Amino acid sequence: MDRNFARALALVLKSEGGWSDNPADPGGATMRGVTLANFRRYVKADAGKAELRKISDAEIATVYRRFYWDAVVGAELPAGIDYAVFDFAVNSGPGRAAKYLQAVLGVAEDGRIGPATLAAAGAKPAGIVIDALCDARLAFLQRLPTWPTFGKGWSARVLSVRREALLLSARPEASVQPAPQAPVPAAEPPTASPPDGGGPPAGSARPASPGKATGIVAAVVLAVGSIAAWAAHLTCHLLGVFCQ
Repeated sequence: MDRNFARALALVLKSEGGWSDNPADPGGATMRGVTLANFRRYVKADAGKAELRKISDAEIATVYRRFYWDAVVGAELPAGIDYAVFDFAVNSGPGRAAKYLQAVLGVAEDGRIGPATLAAAGAKPAGIVIDALCDARLAFLQRLPTWPTFGKGWSARVLSVRREALLLSARPEASVQPAPQAPVPAAEPPTASPPDGGGPPAGSARPASPGKATGIVAAVVLAVGSIAAWAAHLTCHLLGVFCQ
């Protein structure tokens, strides 16, 4: 769900690191995973490397959301799968990440995540999808000519993605704050259930609380006392005389 974007982005940025301008990297100059091409596309059209190195957190989030998260429909993918596909998209392109997900799910591999892909993703256990996707991703990376240069880092990254994605899929509720519970009145604590887990039969009266029982007894005593006093002076009432 979209609530996972901030968490997924934080995890991706741990893998991306800082400034890189390695000639062997086909992505070219990169700052925190944002290439110069994408910086120019979403932030400043005529930006140079010096400006890319000063990219702000807000600009980074904008690029990642628009170019990667939205491209793989991260907001609608199941928890855990969303992060695994998102990181794959950042590392190897949104179209490739989408196609590999579709291959794992057994749907048409057109590189566009739509209703059929989303339905298939929701129908399979997230853990199985995550494991299969990470396996396929690692196999793809191992076939690249740049594997000797970047293979060690890529292996560690896929391992980390698998672990974190599985954690997200197992506890998706951790991203959502639980609704506050209404306080239980101290005067009337909840009654414990019997050891067998049963409660009183349907329709049976619940036992009166101690406070209510005391009030009933007091009322009865008062009524009996009043009747006794009236009976003791019955003669006086009948004759209309004053009795001491």
